[in-house]
Amino acid sequence: MTTLSSSGIAYDRGGPRGGVPVVLIHAGVADRRMWDEIWAPLTAERDVVRLDLRGFGDSTTPPSVALSPVDDVLDTLDELEIERCHLVGASYGAGVAFETTLTRPSLVESLTLSAPGGALFAEVTPDLGRFIDEEDAAMESGDLDAAVDANLSWWVDGPERDPGDVDPAVRQLVGVMQRRAFEVTADWGPIDEVELEPPAVERYAEIQAPTLVLVGALDLDVVREAARRIAEGVDGARHVEWLDVAHLPSMERPDDFLSLLTSWLPPIDVAPASL
Repeated sequence: MTTLSSSGIAYDRGGPRGGVPVVLIHAGVADRRMWDEIWAPLTAERDVVRLDLRGFGDSTTPPSVALSPVDDVLDTLDELEIERCHLVGASYGAGVAFETTLTRPSLVESLTLSAPGGALFAEVTPDLGRFIDEEDAAMESGDLDAAVDANLSWWVDGPERDPGDVDPAVRQLVGVMQRRAFEVTADWGPIDEVELEPPAVERYAEIQAPTLVLVGALDLDVVREAARRIAEGVDGARHVEWLDVAHLPSMERPDDFLSLLTSWLPPIDVAPASL
């Protein structure tokens, strides 16, 4: 059953309470379902929240003013009375997680960035430009199938693989989630989005939370460059590269992602019950 915040952000919360919660923010080609494979084992041990950013999944309410994913995350966590968390973001969600950390540093116990994207892209590289052109052409012609296919080709397969090289279940789920995002926002019209100033790519040194950056060697140049910049710019950041995946490491190798995440997170520290 979907739970909605007062402003219309859909979320799930599971696992034992008492420790520092883990908050999962999905990729821009996905929604909170991208975490399905790790949800049960992660919530068996930890307090976990996963949410749909506005315009994705079940978060279908348009913004009342300018779109601010950071404010939506913070408002949702405030409603849940979460004052400290381990923040995990994928792709566009990694950019949101990074900006959330800059906006409210006291919230974030640790930061995990998987295939960093969104606000963490410093420039439009040739491969990103080709994807944008393909998606724009499909959307302008009203060909939703072609727009979904462009996202699958670039963000799931990656520039170096064919569709047959990827788990078909991963491609199928991403296709469903991406189509859902297109359908949810189809009648929203032009919407302004709040931009952080100065931008995130100029503020690596402000991040004080322990930071893990994961990237696939088969991902786009723009993502691998973003991961490199973060690893060099955030003090003490850990940089991990998986050679056999593209843009969605947590979906292609969920067991390994869960192992990496749980070994990265500090042990669960549950306060003793009051006497």
